[in-house]
Amino acid sequence: MYQQPLQPVAGSLALSAACAALPLLTLFVLLGVVRARAWIAAFGALTVAVVLAWWLWRMPLSQTLLAAGQGATFALFPLVWTFGTAIWIYRLTVHTGHFDTLRQGFARISDDRRIQAMVIAFCFGSLLEALAGQGTPMAVTTVMLLALGFTPVRAAAVALAANTVPAAFGPLGLPITTLAGVTGLPAPELGMMAGRQVPVIAVVVPLVLLVVVDGRRGVRELWRPALACGAAFAVAQFVTANFLTAALADITAAFAGMGVLLLVTRRPAVRQRVPVTAGGGLPEEREAPSPPGSQWRAYAPYLTIVAVFAVSQVPAVKHLLDAGTVTFSWPGLHVVTASGAPSPLTTFRFAWFAAPGSLLVVAGLVTMALLRVSPREAVRLYGRTLFELRWAVLTVVGLLALSFTMNAAGQIATLGVWMAGAGGFFAVLAPVLGWLGVALTGSDTSSNSLFGALQVAAAQRAGLDPVLLAAANASGGTLGKMISLQNLTIAAAAVGLSGREGDLFRRMFGWSVALLALMCLLVGLQATPVLAWMVP
Repeated sequence: MYQQPLQPVAGSLALSAACAALPLLTLFVLLGVVRARAWIAAFGALTVAVVLAWWLWRMPLSQTLLAAGQGATFALFPLVWTFGTAIWIYRLTVHTGHFDTLRQGFARISDDRRIQAMVIAFCFGSLLEALAGQGTPMAVTTVMLLALGFTPVRAAAVALAANTVPAAFGPLGLPITTLAGVTGLPAPELGMMAGRQVPVIAVVVPLVLLVVVDGRRGVRELWRPALACGAAFAVAQFVTANFLTAALADITAAFAGMGVLLLVTRRPAVRQRVPVTAGGGLPEEREAPSPPGSQWRAYAPYLTIVAVFAVSQVPAVKHLLDAGTVTFSWPGLHVVTASGAPSPLTTFRFAWFAAPGSLLVVAGLVTMALLRVSPREAVRLYGRTLFELRWAVLTVVGLLALSFTMNAAGQIATLGVWMAGAGGFFAVLAPVLGWLGVALTGSDTSSNSLFGALQVAAAQRAGLDPVLLAAANASGGTLGKMISLQNLTIAAAAVGLSGREGDLFRRMFGWSVALLALMCLLVGLQATPVLAWMVP
């Protein structure tokens, strides 16, 4: 049995925290400074984490490697299973020629790329995050933007910036229910508190998309529709999380944002004067409209995805799918926390039927029938997709092995306890913990399971509201999505930029930190009489 030590380096919490940060520092330096390939950065950081776990944290090497193996397995199922299948469905539409028709259909919403970015990446992406999560929005929206004529880098950057605020409540409130489970706090109150933090950032996100797509001119010309979209999204998210249920917050917000945006831009939008190429360096030419039947088949794969995930949440269907879930303790991995309590990190869950990847396979089978793709051709396309994603798969495997190793050894706990020593000022730092957790794991749910209990303990020691700080973990975590290596890898792979994750990281890091600073300021004020009225 391995018990996690909090301050293994010379009995000093500060020195231990400095050492615990070395794997993360290695990851960011290799990715953002050295510009190493993403899989090299992930495995370089993993090597540092394994050495530290064995040498300083005194975790038996066998247990350390078992923890890394558990993370690698989790990377393959459900993560690779999810985004690999999502990209395969996209390849089916490309192979049959229907994706060109889909591009024409979305272009009819508006011929302005900036409006298209808000509709697809922000609104439709939020709907996918609400229903599926686990990289599905990144895999789907990036290729949709690419087909509309966005350059690969811009398509990936737009999708990364948009896939932020929905993460607090998606998929279907799982981050909030997980947070409630690890903290013992009521899930409705946590959802209400997050619903009074995340919507503030949601108002800003469409403006960020305008800057990413068209710089200052985009804001100058379309700030009114962007604010209308962001405000509608925020109000719907706030109302749903506070008066209905957090599980539906992103769904109602996605439809509200899209509806208002289409309403205020029902007349021709201001045409973007900078020509946007479709990949060949020449402006796109107007194409002849496709036959109506072809149009419906082009939309069918994505409508099918939404329908399959919606049906999977019907109580009777959900119960049937969950019956195939197998939960067990990872063989040979025996870990207790610093307090001596059994660590939940050793528990592994195989949701064979309920996993997003499995539901996407169902959507893919329906897509095969609708697009008239033979099983042989579909299997060939799936194999080709996995081969082309091989470096992305390797990156995700290394990243999740790193995450599980740092968690099991106690390195993440050491960092968290050190930050919690800031006392009352910890209210300002609380979102940073969630941000770090998501940047490392790619999941707000995982970040909440890592730091939720720590946030509550720190709040109690500092005399702060536990609900405020626990929710701040989920809210701050949303802003780590755009720089998480998992999301960067999926986005890069989807648009054919594998190996350039470092470029995307540098492009998004400033936005991530700027929005995080805004969240920290908001939570800090909510801990004072200035905005204490916002705490339920």
